[in-house]
Amino acid sequence: MDKSAIIPAIIAFVAQILLCPICIPLLHKLKFGQYIRAVGPKEHQKKAGTPTMGGIMILISLTLGVVLFFQFNSQIIAALLVTWAFGLIGFLDDYIKVVKKDNEGLKPLQKWVLQCVVALLFVIYLWRSDIGTAIEVPFASFEWDLGILYYPFAFFLILAFVNGVNFTDGLDGLASGVTVIVAAFFAVVCWGQNSNLLPMASAVAGSLLGFLLFNVNPAKVFMGDTGSLALGGFVTALALMLRIPLLLVIVGFIYVLEVVSVVLQVAYFKATHGKRLFRMAPIHHHFELGGWKETKVVSVFVIITAILCLIGLLAL
Repeated sequence: MDKSAIIPAIIAFVAQILLCPICIPLLHKLKFGQYIRAVGPKEHQKKAGTPTMGGIMILISLTLGVVLFFQFNSQIIAALLVTWAFGLIGFLDDYIKVVKKDNEGLKPLQKWVLQCVVALLFVIYLWRSDIGTAIEVPFASFEWDLGILYYPFAFFLILAFVNGVNFTDGLDGLASGVTVIVAAFFAVVCWGQNSNLLPMASAVAGSLLGFLLFNVNPAKVFMGDTGSLALGGFVTALALMLRIPLLLVIVGFIYVLEVVSVVLQVAYFKATHGKRLFRMAPIHHHFELGGWKETKVVSVFVIITAILCLIGLLAL
């Protein structure tokens, strides 16, 4: 078995379970507690004050998993940089919310501009690399060369999935549970392709497994935008560099469902002058308000992701 599929995951996992017991009390002491919106499900109000910004620990542990394996290449460096860049945007947003006591965090325009800058820089990297503009078509034995259209496609994909992962982070263990499955899928793909990105995918999977020990219901820590935006950067970076962005729509269906539910809710609300398509968006809240327990929503979404990842492997 390829050591790059195992060692980075173990290092990241161990780093995570060592960091969390140290950092969670520190986050408590610094009063980096989560603000819970009054418009959300009432059951969530009891979560107010739970430490957030746990994404810092995800970033540190996954980086250690890669760095301590001592295997570097331009693709791993690019994946790490885009993951950290989106994580830093999330950190700034979280910092304004919990430290500056501004519930809005970054203004929507500020967040959008920063995300666009990082996405554009990564697209420029793709343009200058030897990855090319051809992408694999699921369930087909050929590649589709998008030519110049590849770059706006990549830019849109990055923004869509970064925000999709961000919207998914609304229940204990949801974003981390879904993404650990997606990361494991990427690790299998990397192994099959003999890709240099295998240590990165493995490290993220190991990091999230460790984080889940403290993030499952009842969560002792939340990843915050620091974690969710970073993970969004990770999934899109690997999908694009492995040339399987269309597969991301399958294996990352939950991310798609979450962001589409928000877009449809807003559009329907405006078109009907106040009516709602869902009980609440993102859609995980729709199921909650329909009577599902939080743990059931998380379990179902994670199981769906696991099944779709198996289908994704068949589609290669």
